[in-house]
Amino acid sequence: MTGVHWVHLTVVISLGMFLGTLCQDDSDGANATAVYIVTLKQAPTAHYYGELRKETNVFKHGPHGSPNKFKQTRNNSRSSGNSGSYVARVHDSLLRRVLRGEKYLKLYSYHYLINGFAVLVTPQQADKLSNRREVSNVVLDFSVRTATTHTPQYLGLPHGAWDKEGGYETAGEGIVIGFVDTGIDPTHPSFADDLSERSYPIPAHFSGICEVTPDFPSGSCNRKLVGARHFAASAITRGIFNSTEDYASPFDGDGHGTHTAAVAAGNHGIPVIVTGHDFGNASGMAPRSHIAVYKALYKSFGGFAADVVAAIDQAALDGVDIISLSITPNRRPSGVATFFNPIDMALLSAVKNGIFVVQAAGNTGPSPKSMSSFSPWIFTVGAASHDRVYTNSITLGNNITIPGVGLASGTDQGTMYTLVSATNALNNETSIATDMYVGECQDTSNFNQDLVQGNILICSYSIRFVLGLSTIKQALQTARNLSAAGVVFYMDPFVIGYQLNPTPMAMPGIILSSSNDSKILLQYYNSSLERSDFTKRIVKFGAIASISGGIKANYSYSSPKIMYYSARGPDPEDSFLNEADILKPNLVAPGNFIWAAWSSLGTDSVEFQGESFALMSGTSMAAPHVAGLAALIKQKFPSLSPAAVASALSTTASLNDKNGGPIMAQRAYANPDLNQSPATPFDMGSGFVNATGALDPGLIFDASYDDYMAFLCGINGSSPVVLNYTGHDCWNYNSSMTGADLNLPSITISKLDQSRTVQRSLTNIAGNETYSVGWSPPYGVSVKVTPSHFSIASGDKQVLTIVLNATMNNTVASFGRIGVFGNHGHILNIPLAVIAKISWDNCPKD
Repeated sequence: MTGVHWVHLTVVISLGMFLGTLCQDDSDGANATAVYIVTLKQAPTAHYYGELRKETNVFKHGPHGSPNKFKQTRNNSRSSGNSGSYVARVHDSLLRRVLRGEKYLKLYSYHYLINGFAVLVTPQQADKLSNRREVSNVVLDFSVRTATTHTPQYLGLPHGAWDKEGGYETAGEGIVIGFVDTGIDPTHPSFADDLSERSYPIPAHFSGICEVTPDFPSGSCNRKLVGARHFAASAITRGIFNSTEDYASPFDGDGHGTHTAAVAAGNHGIPVIVTGHDFGNASGMAPRSHIAVYKALYKSFGGFAADVVAAIDQAALDGVDIISLSITPNRRPSGVATFFNPIDMALLSAVKNGIFVVQAAGNTGPSPKSMSSFSPWIFTVGAASHDRVYTNSITLGNNITIPGVGLASGTDQGTMYTLVSATNALNNETSIATDMYVGECQDTSNFNQDLVQGNILICSYSIRFVLGLSTIKQALQTARNLSAAGVVFYMDPFVIGYQLNPTPMAMPGIILSSSNDSKILLQYYNSSLERSDFTKRIVKFGAIASISGGIKANYSYSSPKIMYYSARGPDPEDSFLNEADILKPNLVAPGNFIWAAWSSLGTDSVEFQGESFALMSGTSMAAPHVAGLAALIKQKFPSLSPAAVASALSTTASLNDKNGGPIMAQRAYANPDLNQSPATPFDMGSGFVNATGALDPGLIFDASYDDYMAFLCGINGSSPVVLNYTGHDCWNYNSSMTGADLNLPSITISKLDQSRTVQRSLTNIAGNETYSVGWSPPYGVSVKVTPSHFSIASGDKQVLTIVLNATMNNTVASFGRIGVFGNHGHILNIPLAVIAKISWDNCPKD
């Protein structure tokens, strides 16, 4: 096992030595090197041998469940080790022939999902490669970024999906979820394999390995965490890899990857203790599923496509069943269409191999067309709230109560404490003139303890907290050192629209999250000060207050609602923001205020540094919820295709909040709860995920790799790009297919020119049943679905023909739904979205 470690160190050292010599020669900007992703015209091995994945795990377990030795896997197809070595030699040979005698550095050979390599070269060398007949595509590497205790109960898992399939102790067993993220902390109890007396076999179809480094020692993997690797070659070539922060290993120095893995597949019943407070017990959605980690993102810089593609390629080769991506590109892909980028095309090959792919929609909402996950073969998840919130408040001596945030205890009940502003409690050596940030309470030595002791200290929350230059944790330490009874932070007026997460506090405290509420506090405080008529110095602090605790959760809020930051459709087809005929997001899941495991050295959220759990928000948290629920579906229906799993999740999604009203969507970054309206399919896709319903969808919409290829070939000018990425000629496909013709569980038409007919094929995976069909048309559109009634036997198919006619001209998107209702209780919701309508009535007449 130590051999793995030393081989890896040699790679890092050789990269550094190479870069040192290369950079010395490249002082001319025109010759500056960069990483390029090169794909070849010959199809990757997965397109020929994808069904022949390895069956033997690379490590066996000793009596305590820890790997005790590595073993070579048995090669049972060309897609395994020998094939990889052969393809790598082909890549090396091409580089030697094209760049004869010149310096370059190949970082990766991709041989399973795409046939190509990542290489560090100059633009001139990249041009030489692109002119070779064997080469189909040369793309400049681009950057990417990272986009739970109560949610199992909120989603109804304990008495629903888990209960129907044997309880949490079997939920997801046999399914391997691959996470392309910032790594994992293997010491966390959420990933232990010895918490149950039931045997925990590693799935025979998985063949991944566990890297061993000083940061990730032997024994880090087990029957739960079955594989762990890291990919950083592109980052290292740029000279931005910081080994002390980023860890040249699968270990998570950020926290994000540990969190997402635990949301999907963390163990059940793990106590959440933060700053000494008990917040309940945590569980992943599929607590018995297995985790494989492919670290390709890092704390200090994010990540790069070349590393992400290598991670995806390896995950598919290892045999994962699901890939969870809580990452999005930093920019919209250029070219013929957004779908043609190295990450999405690698994921298309993964889907061809039966892998269900989940991706976060992105945190770029609420603007239209802000979607960062584009392709129909990827299941894109937006973020919604759930019904548990943490709130606290401060009650002032004038009987005004102000709400705020803070995971903190309250001051003694029934006792009012004197309020003292930090700027009024300075010692003789300190003044605002000498330290303009002194009100942020970051340095104990600035203050007079006699003035603060036993009182509530008022500190300011400025943009410096947002940037990480000041921290709540340091201000609390100052308050403790001064023996304060509590702390209240008021919002600096320059922090406009910033949404605060509940922050853990080890003493009574509150953050006022709006500048208006902060003004109320400060006006009361200043009006209560008594000053000397002669010196103008404060002689009495007259303001008093008490803080109520924010540790106890509140469940009275309406939910779910679509969070303001969740990226929105319509799906942008290209860099010109033309709309695609594909509904995005696919659906929404809990993504706001999610408790889950945190890396012991995680620094992504400074306020949770050193804690074992963190409360995080984002579409990054929503995607692994769906990855875990997909594991439950794969466990029940092993033969379902990725498209069928997507259909089960989509058609059963909920359209109403827990009070029976429409799901609302926040429309503004500032004051989001004051700017909301009913959610449309461009906000929430098919709706809010229904965990139990997805395990019994009745009918499913299926789609194949060939369907996706036909869709891609239907894009104007796409034929050479399709050939470049897949090795397949568009002559073999029906190039008249559009996104609206794909057999998706939704219908989106970006331009309804008078009339359009589309079809959808349904497959029955339940018992014999009779269905009726109803619909609600989009505004300005008439809809007819035939047949309106049908009976279908188990395993049979039924085709629905949907005719849409524009009844008026309109360029504003409108929405409708088709409902398919079974007499045994199955209900399918199919959203309709029409963006532009051109009606017959306005056509020119002869």
